[in-house]
Amino acid sequence: MKISIPKERQAGETRVAGSPEIVKKLIALGFDVTVEKGAGSTASFSDDAYKAAGASIAKSEADALKSADIVLKVQRPMTSGANSEAQMMKKGAILISSLGALANPKDMDALAAAGVTSFAMELMPRITRAQSMDILSSQSNLAGYKSVLDAAAVFGRAFPMMMTAAGTIAPAKAFIMGVGVAGLQAIATAKRLGAVVTATDVRPATREQVESLGGKFLTVDPEMEKDAQTEGGYAKEMPPEYFEKQKKVVAEHITKQDIVITTALIPGRPAPVLITEDMVKSMKPGSVIVDLAVEAGGNCPLSELGKVVEKHGVLIVGHENVPGRLAEDASSLYGRNLLNFLTPLVDAESKALKIDWEDEIITGTLVTRDGKVVHPRLAETKPARKKAATKKKPAAEEPDTSEQKDT
Repeated sequence: MKISIPKERQAGETRVAGSPEIVKKLIALGFDVTVEKGAGSTASFSDDAYKAAGASIAKSEADALKSADIVLKVQRPMTSGANSEAQMMKKGAILISSLGALANPKDMDALAAAGVTSFAMELMPRITRAQSMDILSSQSNLAGYKSVLDAAAVFGRAFPMMMTAAGTIAPAKAFIMGVGVAGLQAIATAKRLGAVVTATDVRPATREQVESLGGKFLTVDPEMEKDAQTEGGYAKEMPPEYFEKQKKVVAEHITKQDIVITTALIPGRPAPVLITEDMVKSMKPGSVIVDLAVEAGGNCPLSELGKVVEKHGVLIVGHENVPGRLAEDASSLYGRNLLNFLTPLVDAESKALKIDWEDEIITGTLVTRDGKVVHPRLAETKPARKKAATKKKPAAEEPDTSEQKDT
């Protein structure tokens, strides 16, 4: 069985789907591994390091993909144009990647049409035995850490209390909105830097976690928060009245904060707005907001993807691909997630793939197979998308909006 690790083509992606260490372990499982030339360069992994681990180096992406039985990627492949990665893969190839499947149904249709069997790692079920395969946790952990460093880099004051001969410097006040993996790491990092930390989340179960890290939990509505978590451990989308209450509580609290880090995401949905423009206006000049949800629309409507902007005297940080700003560690952890996903699928004796298609981990992540989109959350919307795509085109002078409807 041949595994290919190509260079990432999505703009701004610095990670790679496997470090030399992971390549060595894949080879030990019985795979032949090919890495595209330069695939790990932005993550500080040289071609020589991959060679030393036992990999072959392909001169081009086409060479890397054409004979691969399994393709490991960080981002979903390009599916259109002359450089379509989906078309470079052989029919029946297995793709394991972060596909953004729920947000990119057209690309999933293209993968199905190309005959690719694809697994979306971001859809990994949140069950105990899948924890080591959870890419959202491994990458969010790094993002939470980096978000505090990004805030410190643009903040015009120190984080810890300092007592000097010239006087005392008060500690910075940091407010973390959303206490998932990223939020918890942000709390821990801000505390290590000496800030006074508060945090809030719709899930009341996170209170104990916040307090165990030395933070103070800000409650919005205890009754409404009782049913704010899915069985999989994700935050549910809350009703409008909750967000109205949240706005009032946060609006009062945020005026006193120096650093605000937002991490709230809902799988398959736009990020909820947590910080309004009026709240930004109420913050002290020189305060900093780091919006980790900017790629999903942002928790603050004033944040801009890929930019650090100043609005109403407040610096708003909207870096994209924050885990990729720590590319070496992010790639190593991501590669381990993929290795942990693959290892149970390999028969110990024959060294061949032996996939249990009824396994909860497989059904939870499988998106395309045998030319079809099979994931329930995508398959159920397929008829509507197909109908929209085949609608009669409007008159020549009117713009064609079918693509907008599909998305």
